[in-house]
Amino acid sequence: MISKLAQIDSNAQIGENVTIESFTTIYEDVVIGDGTHIGPNVTIYPGARIGKNCQIFPGSVISAVPQDLKFHGEYTTAEIGDNTIIRECVTIHRGTDDMKKTTVGNNCLLMGYVHIAHDCQVGNHCILANYTGLSGHNILEDYVILEGKVGTQQFIRIGAHSFIAGGSLIRKNVPPYVRAAREPLTYAGVNAIGLRRRGFSDEDVKIVEDAYRQLFVLNNTISAGVAAIESEVENSPIKDKILNFIKNSDRGILKGPM
Repeated sequence: MISKLAQIDSNAQIGENVTIESFTTIYEDVVIGDGTHIGPNVTIYPGARIGKNCQIFPGSVISAVPQDLKFHGEYTTAEIGDNTIIRECVTIHRGTDDMKKTTVGNNCLLMGYVHIAHDCQVGNHCILANYTGLSGHNILEDYVILEGKVGTQQFIRIGAHSFIAGGSLIRKNVPPYVRAAREPLTYAGVNAIGLRRRGFSDEDVKIVEDAYRQLFVLNNTISAGVAAIESEVENSPIKDKILNFIKNSDRGILKGPM
């Protein structure tokens, strides 16, 4: 159902069984997948690519130009995967000349007033709770959960299956599989509950625990912790993922408990 009170550009591509409610505005160069439901008072600007079976709630703004003074009108997009829920007053901005696009994956939940800035890459199955804001060029891997009122610096990377406590300020990269909290943000343990819910075995969780024990508890520098993981922890894809993340974190990673 498309309301007669919605304003839709003739060049927008609207899929089958799409609902668009009253007072929503959809500009040219927009693609909306089958089965998506767009509530009232939503604004979707040029460059939006929205997948199938998404839900977009009132007040959201998708694909607005970035809040970046280096942006000079170059062609960029904001791309959202399938089955993603975008709650009230979420803002997702287009990319800049750097990444060319901002992306949100499949099966994500963006709660009210979340902001995703230019050139961010949000993976699949991520949850961003109310009032969380991502600065430009952030990368969130799959299954990241950010509780409410989390804020990030630019160019931050957050590893898969990590959980960040509400009100946190993220200034360093957060490696995969961890819980992080406090100010300044520090390692608060392994996200064991989340991992087991997603099918990780007890053996998998033990590898994660062994790796981060070496990194954050038994050794006093990151380089010593990495060396200990390489020599002391059982070889596995999980170990490789942790080591690769740390070695490729040019901006550094969060610290262990004080």
